[in-house]
Amino acid sequence: MPSFSGMVLSSLALLLGIAVAPASIKAQTLPLDESLTSLLSPEGQQLLQESEAQTDYVPLASQFVTQQNQAFCGIASTVMILNALGIPAPEAPEWERQYFTQENIFNPATEAVIERSLIERQGLTLAELAGIISSYPVTVEVLYGAEVTLDEFRQAIATNLAEGDNFVVVNYLRRAIGQETGGHISPIAAYDADTDRFLILDVSRYKYPPVWVEAEALWQATDTIDSVSERSRGVVLVSALE
Repeated sequence: MPSFSGMVLSSLALLLGIAVAPASIKAQTLPLDESLTSLLSPEGQQLLQESEAQTDYVPLASQFVTQQNQAFCGIASTVMILNALGIPAPEAPEWERQYFTQENIFNPATEAVIERSLIERQGLTLAELAGIISSYPVTVEVLYGAEVTLDEFRQAIATNLAEGDNFVVVNYLRRAIGQETGGHISPIAAYDADTDRFLILDVSRYKYPPVWVEAEALWQATDTIDSVSERSRGVVLVSALE
């Protein structure tokens, strides 16, 4: 049986689409604020190896996609979650099988939440993200950053990450954690209690690598106002139906 570190490297290879040694991993991405730790760094991989809540990491890494345009961060995140949960998917002609993509995820139920054309112009609010996801057979819980304490935020996400068949998507303000610049959506894949950090699998892979961010900083980044909804950002907890 492979060691855990070997499993981490193998899943990193899946995530990156390449097989490399940890010391040689490179990424064509923007520089990171010193408060953030790239998963591609030895330090970032060590955090994953030692993290206490990482059940979601491998399922998400195996379904990791890049958002296909600058407004589709929520759509890409939803595709990852639905595929990781094994929700029955529509046909994907390009793959000759049933599989969620950033094209076939749209249907009359999602259009009733928000039209695709509008998403392409302005992205998704937290409520719209939850509505798109809940149009499929899953259970959804929404936590607004302004309505939960740091302890409640940390506990809800860490508990989810330690269990199977459920996932977390976070809607946060990039500049609040030292990134460029506006609102963004991506899945959270792991939690390290010793350093109190969450791992964000950033779906804008052309911009930033997966990063570890301090729980308090991420919570504060969700306690920011989305100008479209005029409500705070937050997280969506997604579970398979029992």
